[in-house]
Amino acid sequence: MYPLVRWVTRARPKTDRIACPWLIRRFIDHDATFLFVAPPDVLAVALATDARSFDAPGAQYGHRGDQCTFEVLIDEFHLHDDPALERLAHVVHAADVAGQRESDPLGAGLEAIGLGGLDVEEDDYQLLERATFVYDALYAWCARAVTPSA
Repeated sequence: MYPLVRWVTRARPKTDRIACPWLIRRFIDHDATFLFVAPPDVLAVALATDARSFDAPGAQYGHRGDQCTFEVLIDEFHLHDDPALERLAHVVHAADVAGQRESDPLGAGLEAIGLGGLDVEEDDYQLLERATFVYDALYAWCARAVTPSA
């Protein structure tokens, strides 16, 4: 685990901005806290609070090349040794990257959950907590999908 503590991103999180906090808490920093702020304020808040910025223009961690932020974090924190996490990254990529929806059959469903979550939960922090189950369940499914049958 890497002791990072505080992270900041744009308000009204969906898909990548929900998947990334899940990844951070599960694999990088169990005690991480998150700040959701207006898009133009992300970098200033990161600087003022000594936080790591993600999934915002100019953020420390964001889309790079054809990778979504979730994939960038997997690279940055050397998490490629988990086949279930790699499988989940394909789903998140398909759901998050425009023009890539068809690259994974689960992408459209995850995108729908992300968009629908914004309609049923107004509080970004509560949305993150509620969405954690979705990513836990999807990760468990990915683990089953990549494990050879006995």
